[in-house]
Parts: sequence; C-alpha cells; structure tokens
Amino acid sequence: MLTELKREAYEANVALPAHGLVALNFGNASALDRSRGVVAIKPSGVGYAVLRPADMVLVDLEGRTIEGKLRPSSDTPTHLVLYRAFAHIGGVTHTHSVHASAFAQAGRPIPVLGTTHADFFRGPVPVTRELTKREIAGAYEAETGNVIVATFARTSPAEIPGVLVSRHGPFTWGATAAAAVENAVALELCARLAAETLALRPSGLRFPAVLLDRHFNRKHGTGAYYGQK
Repeated sequence: MLTELKREAYEANVALPAHGLVALNFGNASALDRSRGVVAIKPSGVGYAVLRPADMVLVDLEGRTIEGKLRPSSDTPTHLVLYRAFAHIGGVTHTHSVHASAFAQAGRPIPVLGTTHADFFRGPVPVTRELTKREIAGAYEAETGNVIVATFARTSPAEIPGVLVSRHGPFTWGATAAAAVENAVALELCARLAAETLALRPSGLRFPAVLLDRHFNRKHGTGAYYGQK
C-alpha cells in the first residue's frame, strides 16, 4: 500500500514540470494515506529528470521520517500543516508557476473574471498576509502553513482549493495528489487569463455571482452533471 502511495506522489511530482508549472528543482507534491497517517513527498533538491518512485520520502503527520534515505522537501512542514487542518484533502502541490507567482509577488488575489475560473474556484483565489520577521526567522515552513490556514478562516478550502502565499507562490490541494495537480494547472491558467484580461480592461470588471455558482455547482455541487458518472 505504501508503495502505491509513493507511486502516487511520484506521478504528481513529475506532472508538475510536464505541465510547465516548475523550473529547475522548484516545487513539490505530496500524497497522504490518511488511514495510516503517512505522507509521501518529494526529496529535497532532487531533479525531476532523475526522480524515481523509490526516492519518495515517507513521513508521519508530525514530520518524522518513516522510510527513505533522502531528506524530504524543505516545504514538508507546510504540507503537514495543511493535512492536519484540512481533513478532506489527500494531496498537496507547491509550484512557482509564472503567472500565479506573479500575483503572489504582487500580493494580489486572482479575481474571478470568467467561467474558466468558476469551474474550479468558487471565488477569488486569496493571497495570504505577509509573514512577520519572527515567523520567517522561526519555523518558517510551518508558519507558511499556518498563514495559509488562517487565510481560510472564513473561506472554504474545498470550494477554493488553492492559495497564493504572499511574495512566494501558489499551493493547491485536492482529494488526491492527482487532483491537487489538476488544481495547480487550473490555478496557473486562471492567473494567466486574469493577467491578460486586466491588461486589456484594467477596471470595471465584475463577474455575476449567479454565473459563478452555476459553473462551480455543475462540476462540484450536489446535483453536478459535468462529465460521466
């Protein structure tokens, strides 16, 4: 079973460069077996081209290594905070995709401007507050997870499965690692479309709430009818 978990995490990781979401060794993905409390995550600094399923590091939800000779991703504490806080998720990704990272660096949420966005996110993709000097100097990666969780105090992480960490980049999540990757692809597309739209029409844009709800619910609502059963 844990071999399958490693395979799931590996496939999510190699999908990131395949979709153009990471460059060099930036980014990472993880998969959670919640029944066992075990996370499989990319090893730190290992290139995607040489990555193997066996290289995935297994850790528990407190960050203790269970299996693996390599060090887990430096972002592991962020993933673990999200897994502990969002009970419905089984996969997390972090990328430095260009357009989403540009919004993050600008400290600006990705607005809802069209139905592409509404198909995946039931509202703007939020941006976190900036970390304090104390948070940066301390348990930085865990604090990054904490500010993400705080950002969703009044927002559903199930309805908006992604966030922009201020001055940093995007994190996404989903029921599985593959779903988290899909949301990362969607987030970057929405960011690119938003940037292009705002360049054409910088102000006066408002997306109808009724259209937002219709598009989101037809894929994710109780009466969803998009796709095949």
